[in-house]
Amino acid sequence: MPISGLSDPSLFREQALIGGSWTDSTSGKTLSVDNPATGEIIGTIPACTAAETEKAIAAADSAQKRWKTRTPDERAAILMKWYDLILASLDDLATIMTVEQGKVLAEAKGEVKYAASFLRWFAEEARRMDGTIITPPQRDRRVLVLKQPVGTTAAITPWNFPLAMITRKCAPAFAAGCSMVIKPSELTPYSALALAVLAERAGLPSGLLSIVTGEAKEIGPVLTASPTVRKLSFTGSTHVGALLMEQSASTIKRLSLELGGNAPLLVFDDADLETAVAGAMGSKFRNSGQTCVCSNRILVQSGIHDRFVARITEEVAKLKVGNGLDPKNTMGPLINDAAVAKIRAHVEDALSHGARYASAPLSTDGRFVTPVVLEGVTSAMRVSCEETFGPVLPVFKFETEEEAVTLANSTPFGLASYFFTTDVSRAWRVGEALDFGMVGLNTGSVSMESAPFGGIKQSGLGREGGHPGIDEFLELKSFHMAGLKF
Repeated sequence: MPISGLSDPSLFREQALIGGSWTDSTSGKTLSVDNPATGEIIGTIPACTAAETEKAIAAADSAQKRWKTRTPDERAAILMKWYDLILASLDDLATIMTVEQGKVLAEAKGEVKYAASFLRWFAEEARRMDGTIITPPQRDRRVLVLKQPVGTTAAITPWNFPLAMITRKCAPAFAAGCSMVIKPSELTPYSALALAVLAERAGLPSGLLSIVTGEAKEIGPVLTASPTVRKLSFTGSTHVGALLMEQSASTIKRLSLELGGNAPLLVFDDADLETAVAGAMGSKFRNSGQTCVCSNRILVQSGIHDRFVARITEEVAKLKVGNGLDPKNTMGPLINDAAVAKIRAHVEDALSHGARYASAPLSTDGRFVTPVVLEGVTSAMRVSCEETFGPVLPVFKFETEEEAVTLANSTPFGLASYFFTTDVSRAWRVGEALDFGMVGLNTGSVSMESAPFGGIKQSGLGREGGHPGIDEFLELKSFHMAGLKF
């Protein structure tokens, strides 16, 4: 059933946006989208095929040729209008997100604001795409280094942040003078489609943005094989990222890959206990634990271990699980049944290897999962090496700083990490020693529009946000000028 209670019902669309036209799939096939809190069908979306994807690419290529000639100020003005329209539709966008994704309304509203912030940031960055002048050894020559848009780009976005993962990609693309074809998750397509409605109202040129809905196996190979698509940005699993990297090899695409994580959170004996508990709660249970930067391993030094476990267990007991539309709830459902099954498997594996509940035992009701704290966790358990992606907080005990850093770095992933200490020298030592693309000191949050976001090792390539975010969509051209007279 359509989403009720929207002030602007036209934001709810059940068609794809292909080359400036709202359309169904030529195959006539659709996919159903359900509400993870109730299991009810919200609506359907077109199961787009290669034909729709190729049409979107062609339209994006045509639109980009005109868009790149616009001045930075003109592009920035449209992005800022889009920003204003998103904030004006905050409540409706948050409602759509909560219904299709499950996160509580307070978090959904926070994501809407976060998503909008990328449009404002990159509207400003559009005016700062300055090149340089190089003075070469020859007296009669100068070299201009120009920054020019990559061209037509594509993005494949995940279900856990269905607005922010789109604007974090398309805002720098449009600011740089690129176009973009977006394949949103088939689990949460309506947020993307609502965003596109507002983009049209903001004056984004027809064809510059397409939203191609459907299954990744139908759409992804067309994007990766297309020589017209010069860059692909993906957020998702390492397995799929590697596959996209392989598929893109034949066309030598630029790639931005924000992939899996296994974030450690270290709490040292000298940490402020309440700061550490608050940071761990925010990092672990945001979006019901379904974020790529969630703390997956809580490493606590022996001197503060028992107090930390006692305090965080008290805080976990205060979390109220339920439908995200109810403002009394602080944690919503998991996205699907497979996610629930993974939580059960990780908890059962940990218990079978000697871990113990510090909290009430795990219980599930449909896709609702109670948050749990496990203590006595070791590296022999699956929670130490696999990304849980759910509300399980496993506590490891360590003795020395060196041991903690070694444990933290003992993963092929390198996205986010966190640590808590009041020792300034330790802050420098550990911050530099942690082998991750992002490190948080005395905080459980490392996401903001003005800072680069991304990982190393098997957590991906490239950065989104901050000053480097727009460079991912720009090519450098060396323009040599000879025969000058001085």
